[in-house]
Amino acid sequence: MTPTRRDFVRTALAAPLLAGIARGQDAAKSPFPGLIVRSHEPRNLEFPVAELRDPIVPNEHFFVRSHFAVPQLEAKTWRLKVEGAVNTPLDLSLDDLKALPTKTLTATLECAGNGRVHLAPPVPGLQWGQGAVGNAEWAGVPLATLLEKAGVKDAAVDVVLEGADKGQVAGPPSSPGAIPFARSVPMEKAKKPEVLLAHTMNGETLPASHGYPLRAVVGGWYGMASVKWLTRIVVTDKPFQGFWQTLDYSYFERRDGQPTLVPVTTIRPKAILARPGLHEVIPAGKPFRMFGAAWAGESAVEKVDVSLDSGKTWAAGRLLGEAKPLQWVFWEYVWEKPAAGPAAIVARATDDAGRTQPATRDPDLRTYMINHLVPTGVTVR
Repeated sequence: MTPTRRDFVRTALAAPLLAGIARGQDAAKSPFPGLIVRSHEPRNLEFPVAELRDPIVPNEHFFVRSHFAVPQLEAKTWRLKVEGAVNTPLDLSLDDLKALPTKTLTATLECAGNGRVHLAPPVPGLQWGQGAVGNAEWAGVPLATLLEKAGVKDAAVDVVLEGADKGQVAGPPSSPGAIPFARSVPMEKAKKPEVLLAHTMNGETLPASHGYPLRAVVGGWYGMASVKWLTRIVVTDKPFQGFWQTLDYSYFERRDGQPTLVPVTTIRPKAILARPGLHEVIPAGKPFRMFGAAWAGESAVEKVDVSLDSGKTWAAGRLLGEAKPLQWVFWEYVWEKPAAGPAAIVARATDDAGRTQPATRDPDLRTYMINHLVPTGVTVR
């Protein structure tokens, strides 16, 4: 079989990681244990980060985030409408979309609530660990292509992405009856090349749980913007103030000393540990390789530092491969001679704009954008 472009990409990215595993620990692969259920219906499934192996997460291993039941859509009857503040409204079939020039984008999607289990006191919402995140290769049509085809009017400011999934939110806050899931991106972002209408995931037809037949992928933004089961795009001449733009997926920004609700948008720098895991026992006196992934949204990861004493002192980790905007990079650190006793390990990412993970949680962020430092307790013996 002739290798595909994706095969070459995966091999090149995985090579340093697999080499590191072989140096520090047993490289034998055990069967994938399966995703972690965070809710049965709607279906919300988390990737177990201890199983992090491949920079491109396979479709069947990719975390699943759903607000309502998965809508039953068929390619032959599905349509995408583009309307609102445009000169030429569009009504497109899946074949129409696939006939347009296709772009491929490697991008990391992270749920805005990833890591919520680490908030204290406990807060409402899905209690994600650190595995509501994944990196995939998406293919489809740039949103900018459709906006150009429709002819956006000069007064346009927002592009609303609406999915076929709908229902009533019991709250609090509660929704005004049954509503579809919808989010918007400002026109400036909507026209950027990292905003894609994807029909393909990792070289395969988009799975139903990930938005078949079409989903948005808004590179560099938290996952709530990457609307699944896309059926309607509305260009507006006023800022969109929908339920998931204001009452939910929003946080407080201080303006003139006043807390003002603003939408969650760009991903913040973050590093996670795949190994060691919480309460793992590490052999004393032998080199131990710790590793994980780091990402920084629209920026690239500049460095990952590691602390073995809950953030008192730091040492430089090593990035495995080239760090790029929009996607994660793997990292490693070899603890040369662990001394017996307890240890609290922390990984900290810094991006190429100088932003780094904070030591403490900002309560103005409500239950989202969770990137403060959380030590992982281990025992060395």
